[in-house]
Amino acid sequence: MKTKDEQKGQKVNVFSMSDNQCVWMKAGVVNFKICENAFDCTSCAFDKTISGKSVKKPTALVSWKEVMQQPQLNKQCRHMLTGRVIFKLCSHNFECKDCAYDQQLYEYDLDLGEEDQPAYAAPPVHRVAGFAVADGYYYHKGHSWARIEHGGFVRLGVDDFAWRLLGPTGFSLPKIGDRLKPNQPGWSMKREEFTAEVLTPMSGIVMATNQTAVRQPDLTKKDPYGNGWLVVIDPVSGLRNKTRNLLFEHKAISWLHAEVKKLEDMVVNVYGVPLAATGGEIIDDIFGNLRDVKWEKLVHSFLHT
Repeated sequence: MKTKDEQKGQKVNVFSMSDNQCVWMKAGVVNFKICENAFDCTSCAFDKTISGKSVKKPTALVSWKEVMQQPQLNKQCRHMLTGRVIFKLCSHNFECKDCAYDQQLYEYDLDLGEEDQPAYAAPPVHRVAGFAVADGYYYHKGHSWARIEHGGFVRLGVDDFAWRLLGPTGFSLPKIGDRLKPNQPGWSMKREEFTAEVLTPMSGIVMATNQTAVRQPDLTKKDPYGNGWLVVIDPVSGLRNKTRNLLFEHKAISWLHAEVKKLEDMVVNVYGVPLAATGGEIIDDIFGNLRDVKWEKLVHSFLHT
């Protein structure tokens, strides 16, 4: 996905936070590799494989850590690359498994119910007819998302499309220790007398829930990919296989284009005019403004596909 500067032919800093290039690609060691593990090199199978090759054949393949440690580079911490923190430079030679800062963030994730939990930087997003798709996130076709965190945890939530489609005013979240199953209801969204169950993108044991989202759903709606997360799970094992059937990057954007087209056709069938008749962005709170498009039909068509 090219940025506006790339499209104009302007030179772009290869270490931009807005891309998802694997650190091996950023270092110039491999030609192309998109990070699918939230820059968590400590649990990345690709990193372990390539690191092993660089040790066995050091003259043929240099480690990304050696490249990134060069003085002319800014040595961005991987948590800065993911957008989790706004600014942090690595001071530990990219040895994340022994890094005190990395351990501090890991401990925060184990204590996410506290009021002083850390704020998350908003991730880079792409817009599809006004709906936001966050970079580096995996999407389920039921409009839930999954983001791999350091330490192997996975953060789950509901995407911008579902928020604006249904305009929920409350949640019912699972309990700590519950085991979630893929493609099965994991939590529910509520509005007035209506309820919509949200399908879980992958299996795992619930480690934390966002009680702030329960108390302040309107604030959560404004930041669905950051502080609007809902559940953190421990996937236990097989993380790579668990993301295989989810949508990532270009596939997620193409899928959302199709979802917007389906929504527009649905509105035309009910009202006889397009949802964005003036050519502008699709309105917020679609259900609230277009009650003739029934709640049950919206849930069945978009959340339970």
